[in-house]
Amino acid sequence: MLRYIEHNELLTILLAAGLIFIALAKLAAPARFLDFMNILIKPKYLKIYSKDQKFVDFFDALLFANLIVCTTVFGYIIYKYAFGVQMVHPDVLIKISVSVGTFIIAKVLLERLIGSLFEMDNLIDTYLFQKISYKNFLGLILLPLNAFFLYTLDISSTLIYSILVLLLLINLTGLFSSLKTHQSLIKNHLFYFILYLCALEIAPYLVLYKVFVS
Repeated sequence: MLRYIEHNELLTILLAAGLIFIALAKLAAPARFLDFMNILIKPKYLKIYSKDQKFVDFFDALLFANLIVCTTVFGYIIYKYAFGVQMVHPDVLIKISVSVGTFIIAKVLLERLIGSLFEMDNLIDTYLFQKISYKNFLGLILLPLNAFFLYTLDISSTLIYSILVLLLLINLTGLFSSLKTHQSLIKNHLFYFILYLCALEIAPYLVLYKVFVS
């Protein structure tokens, strides 16, 4: 039995916007989109398109826009469930989207800066491309999940934690893929890699966790 559907016109618009971003990405590069959809099972996408990446890529930009939209909606769902509120002010959605977008972009720019300082531009660019690709894939996963959460499924802590674990596993898959690609280089610079991992891959998320639970 379907649950009661609340009036979520703004959220419906956001989900539609995410769907439009994905459709535009598919129309802009059909073959690339097909390869992107198989990113979890085939390394073809990462091998081919990492060699021809640009600082601002239209295809990635569209998928990134969908990621921001879907993360915003998912953040709204978690916020609403965690605080037990029926309706959330639109300002909260704006704050979530701006925070997520700013966090990801600032982190990428910082990593590019570090790559330039240590003269590892090519390595960092390839690594960031792989990592961003997997994050954009999370946006594709979140779109239908958000729709189910909003209009069909009853929200529960077990379901939310299950989705978070799934998203974490996909994100870790991207990280391990990058480690496998650059394993010889990492072995030669293990100390710097561990330092990087703690400073830019673990610390920012610990800070975010402290902010949200405090």
